[in-house]
Amino acid sequence: MEFTVKETHMTPQTIDLQINPSQETIRLGPLAVRFLITAENSSGSIAAFELIVPGGQRLAAPAHSHDHYEEAIYGIDGVLTWTVGGRQIDVGPGQALCIPRGAIHRFDNNGNQDVKALCVITPAAIGPQYFRESAEVINAAAGGPPDRAKLAEIMRRHGLTPAPPAGGR
Repeated sequence: MEFTVKETHMTPQTIDLQINPSQETIRLGPLAVRFLITAENSSGSIAAFELIVPGGQRLAAPAHSHDHYEEAIYGIDGVLTWTVGGRQIDVGPGQALCIPRGAIHRFDNNGNQDVKALCVITPAAIGPQYFRESAEVINAAAGGPPDRAKLAEIMRRHGLTPAPPAGGR
């Protein structure tokens, strides 16, 4: 679908509108990330992806923070437990959580039901490339613990700050 946007003092431009313009699914071991909108699709203002976490799965990557964007989580199916600043918060269907810049966080699916959540990052400071690179490390571990030093290096390169290990995590 195309239409022309015309605003005062601006040159009209044609925008090619698409449903789920990114349409890329990245598998990180048993987890799946399906990008719907990337920075390239939104002039850098927003990235949105669907996250699927099977029952009983824990996040393989270290807890982390990000200083350049907020991350909002909206629960669709199942309950995902987010640990933000040391506090556990369950996010279920129809519930939303905004993780502010600088807050150390991670997630786990402590239940037996698969979880589906929508994650929105604004501005769109990370995108599919971060998840592709992380997937290589996680998938190379073949179900075992991934190389945390490699994951931390990927995180730093993409603007995430890995948290120091706490309690063996």
